[in-house]
Amino acid sequence: MLIPIADYTAGVEVANGLVATSPEARGAEALAEPGDLAAVLSGYDLAAYDVVAHDPAALTAGDVEKVRFLRREVRAVLESESEDEAVERAALMAGHVGLAPVLRRDRSGRWQWYVPTARNAPLVAELATVAGVALLGLVRALGHGRFRACAAPGCGGVFADASRAGRRRYCMPELCGNRLNVANHRARRRAVAR
Repeated sequence: MLIPIADYTAGVEVANGLVATSPEARGAEALAEPGDLAAVLSGYDLAAYDVVAHDPAALTAGDVEKVRFLRREVRAVLESESEDEAVERAALMAGHVGLAPVLRRDRSGRWQWYVPTARNAPLVAELATVAGVALLGLVRALGHGRFRACAAPGCGGVFADASRAGRRRYCMPELCGNRLNVANHRARRRAVAR
């Protein structure tokens, strides 16, 4: 597997997606069984990283448990209090099976930096490397201030904001943001009705 260093946004979404499966963000465990993990992973273009070589049908309860542990590691990076701490934690994740960076041509023929992983590495180690490299790229390009807690009341989620504008407020905009918008709309309707 080769993880592109320059394009960290896809890896950041994988990291955010893993953290968003936690009970702190969802209110319940979203990774209860191998099928849940397969569903989460299918939401990302991991083919670019050759992670699809791991057969989703072959995922086990052990894989789910390892990914839950990884989820806690990713959350610890996002909750780190300083850039130095975030970089140290993300570098440990990137080193799970990451090897020395290499320079290779991409599909368009341009030279790009990649982090290769060890041959036949387990899924969780490859996911850790994807997330670690992406979070390091985010810190380098946009800064530690892009690691945030969800702004929705009662949500314990955290996320990394890789958006261009840097204005993301919710760990899961389609869930937390929508919930808050509905609550605000109902409050306005009640205020008008009085």
